[in-house]
Amino acid sequence: MKTIFPISISLLLVISLSNCNGQSTSFKHNLKSKTLPWSSEPKTRTSNQFTFAVISDLNSGERAGIFEIAMEQINLLKPDFILSIGDLINGGTEDTVKLKKEFDSFDQRVTKAGAPFFHLGGNHDLTNPAMRKYWGHRYGRRYYHFVYNQVLFLMIDSEDYSEKRMQEIYVARKRAIELLDSGKTEQANKSAYFQMPERMSGEISSEQSTYFEKVIADNPNVRWTFILMHKPVWKREGAGNLSRIEKALSKNNYTVINGHLHAYSYTLKDNHDYIMLGTTGGGQDAKNKNSFDHITWVSFIDNQPSIANLRLDGILDKTGKIPLDGEKYCFQASKCEEPKK
Repeated sequence: MKTIFPISISLLLVISLSNCNGQSTSFKHNLKSKTLPWSSEPKTRTSNQFTFAVISDLNSGERAGIFEIAMEQINLLKPDFILSIGDLINGGTEDTVKLKKEFDSFDQRVTKAGAPFFHLGGNHDLTNPAMRKYWGHRYGRRYYHFVYNQVLFLMIDSEDYSEKRMQEIYVARKRAIELLDSGKTEQANKSAYFQMPERMSGEISSEQSTYFEKVIADNPNVRWTFILMHKPVWKREGAGNLSRIEKALSKNNYTVINGHLHAYSYTLKDNHDYIMLGTTGGGQDAKNKNSFDHITWVSFIDNQPSIANLRLDGILDKTGKIPLDGEKYCFQASKCEEPKK
């Protein structure tokens, strides 16, 4: 598969869509519960032009101050809504008091962006059965869909294991972290967790694939489909990968967006864009030049999306500066840190 890396802009993905047929913009979904995975509904527009932003990983080594800058920058850009590909909190615990504190902090910080926010869980947000239950209590469904302005969005849960398997992964993960924290890196790399395929590519259940197959069949006339997930399930081998959903979309235009690996890459697969996001405040590898903080912005003109990546160190306010005294921060470890030997 062909891999291409982006020009110097940031890892927030924002999409502008326009259509000249004069139809009004609408927001449609099938959720009936009072608890919903978005903070508020996007506003109905009188035209088919709209914008949205996608933020990437801000955990697994969150660097203080970066996410706050990104939210101020999104506020400057004024998207209609914001999407996420997960790892919103540090998580990895069964302590619901701690989980509430971490999610409260995230939700409070994201309001600074001034736009509706759509939650999606990553491995830090859905680490164990207790966290899965807490997510349901707080945000409702872990996977869902919506249609906005004749564009379909599939929000996929890449941590969709059986409860037994999820607990096994959680226990193995805890052990690996203990080894890493004690400086036993070699032992950690050989531990059970590092051998599990789910660590890198996640998994989606048969029930989830069935759900999205029906969604796709029920929405045959959308202009485009965007598929968002945390881990690159499309890279998983065997059962539990993205193949059933890809097959259901085989005659449609679609774009896949994920994160998890904290380094940007682009793959053209079967003539479709598969975009792996970098970070929006998460930990970075100083040896990897494609690990940088960004926002992704997409313009949809004549039914063809044009995708740009906006680096946080390149989004300046009207004074010509990065918001919140951002010049003092590093947005790409390979440029300002010595690689670890």
